[in-house]
Amino acid sequence: MKQASALHDAPAPEPRLYRVVSDRIEALIRAQNLRPGERLPSERELAIALGVSRTSLREALIALELGGVVEVRGGSGVYVSERAAAPDAAPAAGPGPFEVLAARRSIEAEVAAMAARNASASAIDAILVALEQMEQQHEDRVDHEAADRNFHLAIARAAGNSALVGVLEYLWNQRGTPWHKMTEDFQTEALRRQALIDHRSILAAIAAHDVAGARQAMRAHVDRVTRTFARG
Repeated sequence: MKQASALHDAPAPEPRLYRVVSDRIEALIRAQNLRPGERLPSERELAIALGVSRTSLREALIALELGGVVEVRGGSGVYVSERAAAPDAAPAAGPGPFEVLAARRSIEAEVAAMAARNASASAIDAILVALEQMEQQHEDRVDHEAADRNFHLAIARAAGNSALVGVLEYLWNQRGTPWHKMTEDFQTEALRRQALIDHRSILAAIAAHDVAGARQAMRAHVDRVTRTFARG
């Protein structure tokens, strides 16, 4: 009974930061009585007013845009959406894109290092096949992203730990609607080309069984993606 009581009294998990920030932006819209079509303060002004980083603010704005609360107009600013009062507008759920990237940076760097230590010749061949698929699907965003996922999962399999494959599958399955919205807005041809260069470096380090090099190459790759999206 004591154990059941302790479970009952356990505090609810705190809401994710980007959801807290999005709620505060909605409160600001109401407080300033902004109507559909009216412009919000600049991103810099919002970040200062709310006391949050630009990264957290951007995640919140993505969630609000997906929920139909705001409309982000490139080169112009953020506006209250004409759909702001729509009853079927649903907020984004799950971890934010930058949360996923931060987790990937920590976990995938070590997975790459383990792959460099443990990968068999056939496992390295499987990573190469995935990379070649990425190169062949370079012009098609959907197929390119699927090949990208296969590349990273092939590295996890090469590490020789099935639990890590499950962890990586979970992280890549979080690339839901907020992630796709961000890639549509911010992913460029230059980023896709650089991703291929990064992936070749990761594969080269794994094939050479260079543990430190594989770790660093994967970390540099995820950092590059994070910086690109954060600048967006």
